Amino acid sequence: MQRQVPFWLGLLVATGLVLYLLGDILLPFVAGMAIAYLLDPLADRLERLGVSRLGATIVILILFVVVVVLALGAFLPLAARQVVTFAEQFPSYVERLQRLVAEQGQPLIERFGGHDAMAQLQQSIGNLVGQGAAWVAGFARSLWTGGKALLNVVSILVVTPVVAFYMLVDWDRMISTIDRWVPPRHRETVRGLGRDMDRAVAGFVRGQTAVCILLGVFYATGLSLIGLNFGATIGMLAGLISFIPYVGSLVGLLLSVGVALVQFLPDWTWVLATLAVFMVGQFIEGNILSPKLVGASVGLHPVWLMFALLAFGSLFGFTGLLVAVPLAAMIGVLGRFAIRRYQESPMFLGPPEETEEFAKPAAPPAIPLVKRPQQGA
Repeated sequence: MQRQVPFWLGLLVATGLVLYLLGDILLPFVAGMAIAYLLDPLADRLERLGVSRLGATIVILILFVVVVVLALGAFLPLAARQVVTFAEQFPSYVERLQRLVAEQGQPLIERFGGHDAMAQLQQSIGNLVGQGAAWVAGFARSLWTGGKALLNVVSILVVTPVVAFYMLVDWDRMISTIDRWVPPRHRETVRGLGRDMDRAVAGFVRGQTAVCILLGVFYATGLSLIGLNFGATIGMLAGLISFIPYVGSLVGLLLSVGVALVQFLPDWTWVLATLAVFMVGQFIEGNILSPKLVGASVGLHPVWLMFALLAFGSLFGFTGLLVAVPLAAMIGVLGRFAIRRYQESPMFLGPPEETEEFAKPAAPPAIPLVKRPQQGA
């Protein structure tokens, strides 16, 4: 086992180096593999119904492309208009919020903070909003420059469906080939690790994708029914970034409540209704959607997931975001496997004689023999 450690470490370093050097062209291939992985269960189900693998792949990909095109065609024009309008009105919204804070909270703030507290608070709000906007813009810029394949739209539209088609057709064959590469003495262990990885990745990626879409539809519908400006765009944005724990709901809540304050005050009814939309959405996500669709067997801690998304996104751009969750899940599975092996090793248990001594049950106390009295005594 010790002789294999340098090999696997070298393979890991080589993989990271390839991702870093070829990150500009990997996006269509990674996206195609992700689509094939997501759609593989549907292809397997159609195969069990008697459809050939090739026929199942063609039907599934055609339906997938049609659904994506229809969804983008219905949502993108509205989202583009609302994003442009929101960007134009953002400075006036910030100014209006500062004025609302001054009007509503000035007596209380000056009472506890002095006469200069209001000016300092307004300046802090402006600085905080500016820093937040700069951080978002910088992170988006790093994704764009780190994922330069996005500039070549033709490669995304042409290469990704081709890669997804061939990967989906040959998925089971590739898994069988990789299985034959594993040494027979380690095959069962590797198969177990592969099943754990697939359960973790599938539980999060497939389940969380459904959760994000359903949450986005719920938030967009609820905010639009309230009449909130930019409600559809804010709701879909909040839903789509809900794969980052707590970030999607927090971003959506802050944006929607900020817009509601500017739009509806002094009527607090619709501001509270906006807040209620996100409270209901969080209840549905935590008690219905996530337990049913994601499950409890994923094993991805929210902090580890956020770190992986930010780290891989900064290093490899948009491609890094696509591979962050699968790699985080795989690293988690391998880490738990390594800990189990360590706890079973002599390094943890100690020498065999000490292990046997601690494991040996204590002898029961001796029971003194009492002579029975003889008959007739």
